[in-house]
Amino acid sequence: MTIKVGDHLPEAKFRVMTGEGPQVKTTDDIFKGKKVALFAVPGAYTNTCHKMHMPSVFQNAAAIKAKGVDTIAVVSVNDVFVMKAWQRDTDMNSEGLYLADGNGEFTKAIGMEFDGSGNGLGTRSKRYSMLVEDGVVKKLNVEDSPGKVDVSGGDTLLGQL
Repeated sequence: MTIKVGDHLPEAKFRVMTGEGPQVKTTDDIFKGKKVALFAVPGAYTNTCHKMHMPSVFQNAAAIKAKGVDTIAVVSVNDVFVMKAWQRDTDMNSEGLYLADGNGEFTKAIGMEFDGSGNGLGTRSKRYSMLVEDGVVKKLNVEDSPGKVDVSGGDTLLGQL
């Protein structure tokens, strides 16, 4: 089942890097009682994700937060160590929460996985942006191709706030 506007996010666990090392965060930890702009990418450091998607998010981060968003989160089917390094390289002002969905459990639970094994990537997440309020999907923008950032960028979600 693919998630849609009006659905509650399923229970899932993510890994995040903290000063004390990797920690587990649940969907409740991240979304309960908060307004969250969630951006999903197929893979950290891949061309479109690194050069197009993340710049669109963080060029608009202050304006997104000014519209009442508590958290800007980025999720990918990558491990926590890659996500921490990618955060260092893409989020110069530490405005985002980078969520490692290493086994793709969250991605599969919301029906956003795709098979990238033809390119040696294994199971990955579709590219999308989502506005979530208190665990409920309010806006959802899914790209029709993993190599595009036509509807999932920070500028699009900002325009919907």
